[in-house]
Amino acid sequence: MINRGLLNIEQVKLAFEEQQLTGRRLGEIAVGHGWVTSADLAHALADQFGLEYVDLTAVEPDHDAAALLEKELAFRYQALPVRFLGDGLLLVTVADPTEAEHAERLRLALGHDVRLAVSEPGELEGAIRRLHTQSVLKVADTAAPVAVDESTPAVALVNETLEQAISEGASDVHFEPQEQELVVRARFDGVTRVVTRIPKEMQPAVVSRLKQMAKLELAERRAPQDGRASLRLAGQTLDLRIAALPTMHGEQVVLRVLHRAVKSPDLAALGMTPTVRELFEHAVRQPHGALVVCGPTGSGRTTTLYSALHLLNDPGRVLTTIEDPVEYELPGVNQVEVAAKAGLTFADGLRTILRSDPDTVLVGEIRDEETARTAMHAGMTGHLVLAALHAHDAAGGIARLADLGVEAGLLATSVNCVIAQRLARRLCADCREPYWPTDEQLGRLGLLGHKGRVFFQRPKGCERCGGTGYRGRVAIYEALLVTPELRRLLGAPADELRTAAVRAGMTTLRQEGVRLCLEGVSSLEEIERITGERFS
Repeated sequence: MINRGLLNIEQVKLAFEEQQLTGRRLGEIAVGHGWVTSADLAHALADQFGLEYVDLTAVEPDHDAAALLEKELAFRYQALPVRFLGDGLLLVTVADPTEAEHAERLRLALGHDVRLAVSEPGELEGAIRRLHTQSVLKVADTAAPVAVDESTPAVALVNETLEQAISEGASDVHFEPQEQELVVRARFDGVTRVVTRIPKEMQPAVVSRLKQMAKLELAERRAPQDGRASLRLAGQTLDLRIAALPTMHGEQVVLRVLHRAVKSPDLAALGMTPTVRELFEHAVRQPHGALVVCGPTGSGRTTTLYSALHLLNDPGRVLTTIEDPVEYELPGVNQVEVAAKAGLTFADGLRTILRSDPDTVLVGEIRDEETARTAMHAGMTGHLVLAALHAHDAAGGIARLADLGVEAGLLATSVNCVIAQRLARRLCADCREPYWPTDEQLGRLGLLGHKGRVFFQRPKGCERCGGTGYRGRVAIYEALLVTPELRRLLGAPADELRTAAVRAGMTTLRQEGVRLCLEGVSSLEEIERITGERFS
C-alpha cells in the first residue's frame, strides 16, 4: 500500500503501535481510520499473494459455478465461485486470501480444484446474497422443486444409515453438523451413541435429502421446520417426524421414529409390581377424575397412558385423545393431533373435545395453565382424564399442576392418582458381571446390615449388546393414590406430600430402582442416571 501511495510511513508506524495494543490486523486498522478503502486493501492483498482481483461490480459470476457452493458455506468462507477455467479448475474469489485452509475446504465442498482470487468484502457479500436470491426466485417461478436425485450417493447413504439405526432399535436419529464433519447419532434404550460420521462435503446433499423426505422448504435454511415422512423397513411402514434446526455449522436434522402400527400395549406388558398395578387399575376404573402420569421425555408415559385406553376400550365408551404427535394408532379411539400452525393447540383441542361429551380424554401433555385447568375441570365434571406431565416424581406432579395455576381445591376434587415412572436399561444377560458393593454404597442404600450377603451386577459389554453392557429396558413406577388424608395436603409443599405418601405406603422410584439392582436386572449406575439419586 506504501508502493501504491495509499499509506505513508507515519501511518504505518501508528498502525503498528495500535496493533500491539489491540491485536487487530494492519489492513483492518488502516481501513478503520479511513486511510484506505476496503477495495484498496483487497487490491493490495491480491498483489501481495499474486492473485487476480475480481471487481464484482463489473463482473457477473457464472450462475452455474456460483450455485455449486451453498449459501451458508459461501457466507461462512466469504467465497464465491466465479467461473470455470477448464480441466476441472474453478476460479473462486474470496475476501481474505490469508486464510490458507479455505482453499482445501472449498475444494472438498465444491468437488473441483480451486484457484483463488480476491474481491472487496462488501461487494462479495452483496453478490452472494444477490445470486442466491435469484436462484431461489428462479426455483419459485418455475415451480420446480430443488431435489436430490434418487440415484445419488447421498440418497444411498441416508437410506443405509437410517435402515441400520432403526433396525437396531433406534428411537430417533440425529444428523448433527460439526465444523469438520456431519455426525450421526442414534438413541438406543434412551441413550445416544455415534453410529457414523459423514464427510463435511456431503453435508449439503444429505441434509437436502432428509428435508426432501419430509417435503420441507429446501431453500429455507435460517428458520426451524418440521414435517413427516414414511419409511418402509423389513416389510413394515414406519412414520418419521423430521425437524430441521439451523445451527452454527449448518442445519441439524432429527428424525423421530413413530411405530404407529404396533399393537396397543396392555397392563401385563408394563412390568408394574402387583401393588402399583392394583392402584393403577383402580384409578383407571373410576367414572371421573384425573390420572396423571409423570416423568421426563422418553420415560414411557405414552405407553402407560395407552395401556389405560386399552383397558377401557369397548363399544360402550367414547375415548378421545389430543396428542403431539399421535404415536400409535388405536382402533376404536378418536385421536386428534396438535397442529400449532393451524391454531390447534392442546388447550383449544381439549376444549373442543369436551364439547363432544367423551367418556375418557387423554391429554398427551399438560404444558400450560389453560390446558392444566381445563383438564382438571373436566375430571371434576364427570370425565375420566388421562394426562402426561413433566415432573420428577409423583408428589412433584401435584406441585407442578399447582405451579401451572390449578388451585388446591380443584386438585383435591379432580386428581385420583399420580404415577411417576422411568425406563431403566436392562443389563445384558450375556455379559453382566457380579461385584460386592462398598460399605459406602451399602450405607447410602440402607443395606449396611446386609454386608457380605448382597451383591450387584454391572455392565461389561459384548457383541450381542453392541459393547454397551445393556440390552432392552424395564420400567419402574411410583404410585401416589390420593386418599382422603392426602387430599388435605394437596396445597402443601411437595416434600411434605411425599413424606405423607411414603408414610401411607408409597414405594418410591429410588426403592424400585434398588429392587431392580438387587434382582440383577439393572445397575446402580443406570438407576443413578435415570433418577438423579446418588448411590456411590
